[in-house]
Amino acid sequence: MMPVCFALGNYYMLGERYFFHLPTFLTATSLAFALYWFSVVLLTVTIRKTAGSAAEGHILRQMLRMFRKLALVTAFLAIFNCWIYSLVPSLQVGFSWAVLWPLVAIGLLCDAFICALLGLFYALQQWKNDQADDEKLARQSVEVEFDALKGQVNPHFLFNSLNTLSSLINADPMQAEDFVEDLARVYRYTLQGGRTELVPLQSELGFLQVYIQLLQARYNDALVVEMPDRCPADLSIPPLMLQILIDNAVQYNMLSSSRPLTITLSITGERAIRVTNNIQMRHRTLRATGAGLRGLSTKLLAFTSRKLEISESDDTFSVTIPLLPDTAPASMQ
Repeated sequence: MMPVCFALGNYYMLGERYFFHLPTFLTATSLAFALYWFSVVLLTVTIRKTAGSAAEGHILRQMLRMFRKLALVTAFLAIFNCWIYSLVPSLQVGFSWAVLWPLVAIGLLCDAFICALLGLFYALQQWKNDQADDEKLARQSVEVEFDALKGQVNPHFLFNSLNTLSSLINADPMQAEDFVEDLARVYRYTLQGGRTELVPLQSELGFLQVYIQLLQARYNDALVVEMPDRCPADLSIPPLMLQILIDNAVQYNMLSSSRPLTITLSITGERAIRVTNNIQMRHRTLRATGAGLRGLSTKLLAFTSRKLEISESDDTFSVTIPLLPDTAPASMQ
């Protein structure tokens, strides 16, 4: 590109003798080379100083400001370069407005093109940054919503657990001691789950087994939970999702020894886990597909495009959660 600019510029200033007179060719090319780098340095400094603030303010306003600065620099360079050429007698270049104005006009067109190109670049960068900020805020909103959902579950569970423990202390001290140990394990896992995004499915099911034991200490035969007969070792899940589904089923359904609530967990062939319960609603106006399941659906969007699947018949209600590749170890001790 630079040789073309040299040739065109010198041809405009000198005419045909630039190509057909060797001394003129060598002198003009050397002079053009020196003036070219002087011009490039000056224009680059001007662009960088103005472009630095373009990313921080209104892009159109900054580009207009840049164009004004470049126009002044371009006019100066056109006058300066033409004056330098006029100082070399062998080049026979006159220092006049007739020579200057085409150089200034071409320079202004180039300035407009540069400013438009930089404006598009900064607009694209700003759009990308805005998109990244929106995604970050959306993810933070998901985290807050999910954490709030977990916070709503835990106090209710703790209150019921303390009531159960109070009854066990007098009725069966040994079972009460086991109950306290299981309760400690559940809350230890809950705290761990608050600090990680994904846990292995095996760890989540191990936690859920202990959690169910605490529920069954309260409900006895009124609650039946069937765990999966297999558990792939290479899959993971957001922590406490299964607990929330169990709590939803317990919260919205009646439990009695004559009509137990049966919850079945099974691994499907689509790398997902399905939680199914029989329907015996406490109040028909309350639906388990409310804020709790919306929070789970939103949480999953942070990890996968696969969606939570909810299905309901006259007798059963089921939720299928897609499982993810195992990335985060967790312990259940």
